[in-house]
Amino acid sequence: QVQMVESGGGSVQAGGSLKLSCKITGGTSKSYCMGWFRQVPGKQREGVARINTASDGIRYGDSVQSRFTISQDNAQNSLYLQMNNLKPEDTGMYYCARGLWTYCSSGYSLDHMYFDYWGQGTQVNVSS
Repeated sequence: QVQMVESGGGSVQAGGSLKLSCKITGGTSKSYCMGWFRQVPGKQREGVARINTASDGIRYGDSVQSRFTISQDNAQNSLYLQMNNLKPEDTGMYYCARGLWTYCSSGYSLDHMYFDYWGQGTQVNVSS
């Protein structure tokens, strides 16, 4: 059984930084696609970034391009999201997710429907 646990959320002022972490345990596959998504009440879950276990297939949502950096560490079974120059519109619950390797290929959009396993989320609040 795959389990994913996020950490690192919190409250910051606009312009600040946070680094989210996601610990992934369980499952037998060593090759897969991972992603970060965020959601605010009343809105659809939005793709933030994705990466595969070879650190390829990186894609960012338009609103976070050049401000956020996704990375992963196979030795630590962990996924990370470095968030810089945070804006109030970045506020939301951030989820890490895992899907099949192929869904990090260029032909696939950054869409939550491609991910099967999800964490419980970590809250990020950015004040102006």
